Amino acid sequence: MGRVVVIGATGQIGRPAVNALVRDGWEVTAASYGGGREETWPREVRAVRLDREDGRALARVVGDGCDVLVDVVAFGVPHARQLLSLADRVGSAVVVSSVSVYEDGEGRGFDTQDRPDGFPRYPVPLPESQRTVAPGEATYSTRKVALERELLAAADRLPATLLRAGAIHGPHCRSPRELYFVKRNLDGRRRRVLAYGGRSRFHPASALNIAELVRLAAARPGSRVLNACDAEAPTVAEIGAAIDAVMGVENETVLVDGAPPAPGVGETPWSVPHPVVADMSAAERELGYRPVVAYRDSLARTVAWIEDRLAGRDWRSAYPQMARAYGDLFDYAAEDAWLRG
Repeated sequence: MGRVVVIGATGQIGRPAVNALVRDGWEVTAASYGGGREETWPREVRAVRLDREDGRALARVVGDGCDVLVDVVAFGVPHARQLLSLADRVGSAVVVSSVSVYEDGEGRGFDTQDRPDGFPRYPVPLPESQRTVAPGEATYSTRKVALERELLAAADRLPATLLRAGAIHGPHCRSPRELYFVKRNLDGRRRRVLAYGGRSRFHPASALNIAELVRLAAARPGSRVLNACDAEAPTVAEIGAAIDAVMGVENETVLVDGAPPAPGVGETPWSVPHPVVADMSAAERELGYRPVVAYRDSLARTVAWIEDRLAGRDWRSAYPQMARAYGDLFDYAAEDAWLRG
């Protein structure tokens, strides 16, 4: 098949992406900051150290050239221009973006969700043709848009497939949303409160399914933007029930219509007032995409990985990035006080 360089190879998406590409017959160079190896990689994978910010180091890794450059950690214009500087040595690129780039008809997006009535009302399902936020360097979303536009504008020099990932899940996730239900079950909490009637939907994206899209896009070079999510988008109540089934526990769920009734009560990492459900028909049509794993079938590995990482540790030290992003997800005192009321 040729040679592929994967940037961010030891991350959550990079690990299965390397395996998927090797199975397809590619010669893979796995580049990461630490230069480590995933234990499931075959011996022929070449692992190298790479500082993502060092353009000269990346040029050395690419060497005389590669057929495909996969980048799962790119942000903003500087990274796009870094990739484009190698266009004469790279056949095509596959770059991971995010569904957070979208905005609705009123200009609402993920960056406005903390404002009154600021959460976007997207069409269901959400197509790639939906408008996006303005590019910039201010936020995660604006940087991803800037990355996309810079690469798409240079399609004649470097064909690039941009994969807009949903709520990524699976082992090695730094902010696993499933932690919310797993830790509660481990703590013996048998009653939970879910806002918005438990109907919130935030389209999940297995790292294995994103890896499958990377594999397919590598074999079919082109300049395109595609959503990258699972086949299904379960509600938060369905996710909780599925995790309970994996862990062999039963819980009572108290459903609350509307927003969380009190601080620290009823809000999960999936809790959104309006659904975020991506249209996957373009990936199916253009790449022949079929998910390799269903959300429920993937949960056993995810739960086991979270349990192992939590063993003997405070959740904030196990998942510091998640603690910074969400604050106190387990305010049991506030929840008990509200339930008593």
